[in-house]
Amino acid sequence: MGERLRQVTTAERRVRLALRHRLAPGARAATPEEVAGALVALHGTDPATVYLAVGARLEDADGTVTGLDRALYEERSLVRMHGMRHTVFVFPTELAAVVHASTGLTVAARARAALVKDMTTGSDGRLTPEWLAEVEAATLAALARRGQATVNELVHDEPRLREQFTHGAGGKYEHTVSSRLMRVLGVEGRVVRGRPLGSWTSTRFRWAVAPPHPELPPAGAQSDLLRRWLTACGPATEADLKWWTGWRVTEVRKALAAIGAQAVSLDDGGTGYVADGYGYGEPVAGAVEPWAALLPALDPTAMGWQDRDWYLAPALRPALFDRSGNVGPTVWWNGRVVGGWAQRPDGEIVWRLLETQGVGSEAHTAVEAEAARLCAWVAGTRITPRFRTPLERELASS
Repeated sequence: MGERLRQVTTAERRVRLALRHRLAPGARAATPEEVAGALVALHGTDPATVYLAVGARLEDADGTVTGLDRALYEERSLVRMHGMRHTVFVFPTELAAVVHASTGLTVAARARAALVKDMTTGSDGRLTPEWLAEVEAATLAALARRGQATVNELVHDEPRLREQFTHGAGGKYEHTVSSRLMRVLGVEGRVVRGRPLGSWTSTRFRWAVAPPHPELPPAGAQSDLLRRWLTACGPATEADLKWWTGWRVTEVRKALAAIGAQAVSLDDGGTGYVADGYGYGEPVAGAVEPWAALLPALDPTAMGWQDRDWYLAPALRPALFDRSGNVGPTVWWNGRVVGGWAQRPDGEIVWRLLETQGVGSEAHTAVEAEAARLCAWVAGTRITPRFRTPLERELASS
């Protein structure tokens, strides 16, 4: 008989989540960089998510906006760029090379090939790969001169970016070279998102030349990324890892072997993996103080695993997710999702519990305190998630 696997219970997973994801009051971080480092990556598709996710985990949430603006746009200690699954994330800048080599290269090659094919066929050969190379070089040179620029500013410098081509059966869709090219350059790690136009919730942004980073061997980068993610989110199943990284199963297994990941038994009977030597030899000692959190849509904790039953009951999903699988704003109590929240047009933060078992007066008081904390540092800024969910819509209009 083989050696019996060490069991990691759901209760233990929830305790580790509270500590490693900086959600328990005693585990909160001092800076946005600490938050990003602890979580590895913050979802950046919706700009507000980054700020709300960081604010929920800072000791002093009042400094969320100034701290993140400093990190993203002044010191560049954090960078907003394409990463896993062709999605925009915010990473510590020192991870840019790891993310690019581990997940970006394959996606970038496919994105560029698709652009060249769509552009040449959709323009009847008028726009060629050689033409694109000239436009691309001129665009990057203009961006370097400006430091940061909107697409409209780059089009002024390089008018050929205005060229259009059709895509789809019968020329159904029309694309502009500028939008497709900037996206490809982003996936390739050559440009990153810059300062937004407007407030921190704005979806309109400038582009900037990506900070230089070394070219790493893909296999080594995959091992590095997996080790960091398991440290933050382990235990995780193969399915969780494949989903989060966007890798093939064979790549996941090679990276697990390379880092010496340890297999553990989960409460549902499945097998998870943890980073070797990171405190999984013994159960978590002591208990974390009771805690509540209001996390935003697409928060990295709520979206961290493909299998979410250990912290989010299946019965809650219809109210909290949209049709594409994007999670909305969630209310947490002691390591599990118990409801959702929204902001009304007048700025009030409202919430509703969907789970009542084990959620008593202490939880109500803690959630109310978190709602007041969030309302205070947001300071009247209007928050509307990019991907809206049934409960969020209902609460926002109530």
